[in-house]
Amino acid sequence: MLLIMQHSSWINASDTDKKILNGLQIHGFLSQGWTKTTDGDKKEKNDFFGDSSGKEGSFAFRELGVNASHRPLTNLQFSMQLISRQAGEDSKGGIRIDYGFLDYTVFTSEAKEFGVRIGRTKNPFTFYNDTRDVPFTRPSIILPQSIYFDRVRNFGLASDGMQLYGESRSEWGDITAQFSTVFPQVGDTSTEVGVLGGKSPGDLKTRLSYIGRIMYERDGGRLRLAVSGAHFNIGYDPAPADSLSTGSFRFSPLFFSVQYNAERWSFTSEYAIRHIERENFFNDNVPDFNITGESYYFQGIYRFNPSWEAVLRYDVYYADRKDRHGNKFERDFHRPDHSRFAKDLTVGLRWNITPSIMLRGEYHLVNGTGWLSTLDNPKNEDPTDQHWNLFAVQASYRF
Repeated sequence: MLLIMQHSSWINASDTDKKILNGLQIHGFLSQGWTKTTDGDKKEKNDFFGDSSGKEGSFAFRELGVNASHRPLTNLQFSMQLISRQAGEDSKGGIRIDYGFLDYTVFTSEAKEFGVRIGRTKNPFTFYNDTRDVPFTRPSIILPQSIYFDRVRNFGLASDGMQLYGESRSEWGDITAQFSTVFPQVGDTSTEVGVLGGKSPGDLKTRLSYIGRIMYERDGGRLRLAVSGAHFNIGYDPAPADSLSTGSFRFSPLFFSVQYNAERWSFTSEYAIRHIERENFFNDNVPDFNITGESYYFQGIYRFNPSWEAVLRYDVYYADRKDRHGNKFERDFHRPDHSRFAKDLTVGLRWNITPSIMLRGEYHLVNGTGWLSTLDNPKNEDPTDQHWNLFAVQASYRF
């Protein structure tokens, strides 16, 4: 189960849920989760968020967050969130700044708005990245991993720099745009493993990167369309006597998003093309490559009443669209072909006990291990199974 929280402008809480003292607003969330994975062979282990393939499953899936915002002037706001997250070997607790920025509205009118944010801001791409750290704002316990990788969560979630944003409202619909020049977060072990394939004695170095999104909304959000993309740059600083050279890593995803919301149901789909380059490390264990991956999902949500809703989703991930099922990868590197793709059929149920308390449960039928963390599933230890099941339960509270 899991613990989470978020920026005040993104939390749909009533005024009675807010604590306001001299313009200071404070919110929080906490959540505890449980995951259990089953495989076809007892010799094989597919762990997700801890030792989930063990007999008791894994309770190493929890987060606690507290955020605050203060508006000293009508057009100036300060916001910050602290979070402590445990999710297996990729995230082992501790307190860190999830986001923290100054938001200055340069111009605002009935039809238009323009402003700037400076500091650590959420990376503006896709539909759910801005709010993915809060259980109440997610469509499921586990987001579609083909788009929202939890194994490199910090890298994809937020960055340090400057973000320009604007909105135009008219009878034809609302258009919002965001563009960020940032330095991505690369100091954690999960990002190092994601970039280099393993731990190394040197350090990853963040470099200037770019992110942007434009979104169209019609009829108060009934129809939503978005295009977003990024160009992330990462360097490497070798340690003395390092086997790796000064190399570089570039990640350039492009996302297309569509959503339709009716009174009782919602349909969402997102598609991504992910171009990745790694070069000049001059090491056989960290080979250069230039590949393009592909991801997409289709998701439906049905609301029985204000307290109960169900979700059904089909999610597909390919690490390399020219080698969709990993056959060439297995021949070249003698590693499982199923580590290069994943196809996930998800069904889930949500119960809003009160506006502040939520219970969830879901089941995943998965073919492939492409988005499993190599920290939870080391390459040279227990093998993974291509066909596996994931059960997850989550209890969440917000204030």
